[in-house]
Amino acid sequence: MADSTDMFGHEPETPDAPPIAAAPSAADLEAAGQGAMFGDPAPAPAAPASPAPAPSAPAAAPAQPYRVLARKYRPQTFSALIGQEAMVQTLANAIRRDRLAHAFLMTGVRGVGKTSTARLIAKALNCIGPDGQGGPTIDPCGQCEPCLAIAEGRHIDVIEMDAASHTGVDDVREIIEAVRYAAVSARYKIYIIDEVHMLSRNAFNALLKTLEEPPAHVKFLFATTEVDKLPVTVLSRCQRFDLRRIPTALLADHFAHVCKAEGVEAEAEALAMVAAAAEGSARDGLSILDQAISHADLAGSGEGGAIHVTAGQVQDMLGLADKTLQRRLFAAMLKGDGAALLGEVAHQYALGIEPVAMLRAQLDLVHKVTVTQISGPEGEARSPEEAAALQGWAGELSAGQLHRLWQLLLKGHDEVKTAPDPLVAAQMALLRVLHAAEMPDPGGLVRKLEEMLAQGPALAAAAMAAAPAADGGAPAAAMAPTGIAMDWQALVEQVEELSPLTGATMRLSVRLIELRMGTLRYQLAPGLPGDPTPDIKKALQNITGQAWLVERLDGTAAEGAQPSLVEAKAALEAQADAAMRADPLVRAALEAFPGAEILDESNPATSERRPWSPARSRQA
Repeated sequence: MADSTDMFGHEPETPDAPPIAAAPSAADLEAAGQGAMFGDPAPAPAAPASPAPAPSAPAAAPAQPYRVLARKYRPQTFSALIGQEAMVQTLANAIRRDRLAHAFLMTGVRGVGKTSTARLIAKALNCIGPDGQGGPTIDPCGQCEPCLAIAEGRHIDVIEMDAASHTGVDDVREIIEAVRYAAVSARYKIYIIDEVHMLSRNAFNALLKTLEEPPAHVKFLFATTEVDKLPVTVLSRCQRFDLRRIPTALLADHFAHVCKAEGVEAEAEALAMVAAAAEGSARDGLSILDQAISHADLAGSGEGGAIHVTAGQVQDMLGLADKTLQRRLFAAMLKGDGAALLGEVAHQYALGIEPVAMLRAQLDLVHKVTVTQISGPEGEARSPEEAAALQGWAGELSAGQLHRLWQLLLKGHDEVKTAPDPLVAAQMALLRVLHAAEMPDPGGLVRKLEEMLAQGPALAAAAMAAAPAADGGAPAAAMAPTGIAMDWQALVEQVEELSPLTGATMRLSVRLIELRMGTLRYQLAPGLPGDPTPDIKKALQNITGQAWLVERLDGTAAEGAQPSLVEAKAALEAQADAAMRADPLVRAALEAFPGAEILDESNPATSERRPWSPARSRQA
């Protein structure tokens, strides 16, 4: 028997009307007479003969009803089931090794082939081959009586039930009672329960025992889009297959074959649009393609009377933004041209493009540019013009800018979806992105600050030499610690180890006038009560082991005193901060973020929020 399936595995349509009855034969008349012998009613007497009517033309066969593409091209073999190679391989190995589970669970989004897979499994398990001697196979013949009956939905041993309309215990009880009886004509009695998550809790509980230990001649095939709603007790009794979303490129190729089989011409970009709109669902894509073919048929046929589906027609039908318009809007946003941006938004809105679709298109462009930076535009662009634009933006924009664009556009997309006036919300969201693009990059600011931190000592020395003093115009170098001050600092540190209180006083309030071994003359900074001279003298004698002359001077005698260590450090920080704020990049950042402060967060153990400086960072 010749194979009646085409390249897609679907069977030819058969007319729904019954065949025209032929004239009764002699055997039929004899059978009718025998029927009366067994108590059947005798045939009615023939009516008187009447003149034969004039011969008429034979009645035309009724036209076959149209079937949508999603039903017409439902896969009839596992080879026609696209995008599910891993599941097909697992089933093939299980059938070859005779390791068939008693219950299968198919999950996944709508339109990826869950119910079709269940029917294919039923055919694979019950196929007997064209010669009637075959066994279970991953490649059912499609010609034997079980294959034909299952494909037409009339096999008595393959029961398909919709759980959405049969949710109760009574429906499950019928299954439990029927599984005790062997299959009538098939190898296995198979129950296909679609949308099984719709069963009630009591129905699941009633099915558990039978599902765990069904008779050897029974197989259960479950399909669901919401597997998380199934009880764990049911999941543990099934062999689960997660059907994946079908890749866009694979869907586009499949739709191209369908168009060829239907005698329809379609542009590659149009099929790519349909595949993208399908979101991984073959059924959704075929429904959109069916609509696109009808739209193109009404719009006019191509050369030779063939239907021609163009990208423009699909774009108008789906309300998508033209790729050129998307790129023009994106370019205006990057250039900071507010007037051009609003003009592009108004133009797209006049063409019937929804504001939320505008934002979605910009998000798609940002994603494509980001991917182009990593792997090139080959997999993202649909035309040479788009590839060139993506390559150009990928070279101009940094990864940080693209991620910031994505976050701003994503926030705008959510606002447009819930706004009372979507058009106004889209305009404001895109203008916000436009103005944010002019702000300095936070990542660049951080790197600049890190470089300044690494150059802290040199920057501080340059700031002290170049910037004016804070207290009235004297050069900063006059306040910088000299070599004597550095010796003084080492001496103070030794005193702090012996007497912390005296060392803190020397660091905070002692302004040096003269320092040499055995002699210290100083000025006391205002604000400290008492005279620390005796304590300082005692501490110096203890750490050096010799007598010291410690003298406190005031008035004109104290002229030329160096600042204390704390005062010198504060001046150093102030000058470094002034030099940092004078940097063009930092100044631009502060102007872009009014009211911002530069804080030192280098020490996480403290919550003190003080201005940042290289000296404080080194100390921390």
